[in-house]
Amino acid sequence: MRKVLILFLFVSFLSSHLKSQELQCMVQISSPGMSETDRQILQTLQSSIFEFMNQRNWTGYQFRSEERIEASILITINEKLGSDEYRGTIQVQSRRPVFKTSYSSPILNMNDRDFSFRYVENQTLEYADNVFTTNLTAVLAFYAYLIIGFDFDTFSPLGGTPYFEKAQQIVNLAQNTPERGWKSFEGQRNRYWLMENIFNTRYTNIRQSLYTYHRLGFDRMTDNMDMARAEVVNAIEMLQSVHRQRPGSYLMSIIMTTKGDELVNLFTEAPAMEKNQVVQILTEIDPANSARYRRITQAGGATR
Repeated sequence: MRKVLILFLFVSFLSSHLKSQELQCMVQISSPGMSETDRQILQTLQSSIFEFMNQRNWTGYQFRSEERIEASILITINEKLGSDEYRGTIQVQSRRPVFKTSYSSPILNMNDRDFSFRYVENQTLEYADNVFTTNLTAVLAFYAYLIIGFDFDTFSPLGGTPYFEKAQQIVNLAQNTPERGWKSFEGQRNRYWLMENIFNTRYTNIRQSLYTYHRLGFDRMTDNMDMARAEVVNAIEMLQSVHRQRPGSYLMSIIMTTKGDELVNLFTEAPAMEKNQVVQILTEIDPANSARYRRITQAGGATR
């Protein structure tokens, strides 16, 4: 009986240590031009942000270590506004593994230029879902939920909705803060408008396309390349339908920034007819990067 109890406790201990939080997020703070003292303070902040992103439970679920969402945050400090106030940018990226491969597909790649915050060395990064505490933790939590929301959208249709709702709640709570990035009148490409796009039914097909692109497309590449690639074409046709109704959305620009190079790499080996179809769609959706997409037809590949 004693051996059984010991075995049970060991298995329970092992199980608890095999599970972890949702994010596996690398954090880097770049501070060119800052003093050595400020760099030391920001180094401490970097460690605190790493703990904030990776040790907090954002969903209520426990993920196995191999299930954690791979992400990265790069904060660039451009200027110091006061003794404890900084302004810069925050770049957020995430990726997810493709089934039966060693490849990870980019899910999110965006650079937020409306980022300012106050921080003193060894300050505790406090956050609660229903309270706006500081702009620093609000922005970090916003992007944590955004990363999770987009990731869940790739595994089930609109599966990220509960986490986008959390991000929307942060936007709502931030309406009276003096920091930029949260309000509609501050510009068309900020956190406010990103959430507006995510929940606007006119853009629902953008989110739906993520499931088609990943679960029906990339995750099936090793089973049937042609059929899987056809699903990716279906996904970008969904993007095209949104673009024709409402061109120039912030959400669409983020998707194209994230996926552009991956699409070029995928379709350079496609049949000529499929290449031409894809290039026509991509240059229509994202004309500023038409030269990038033309590389698809300029490359060799299948001719059937």
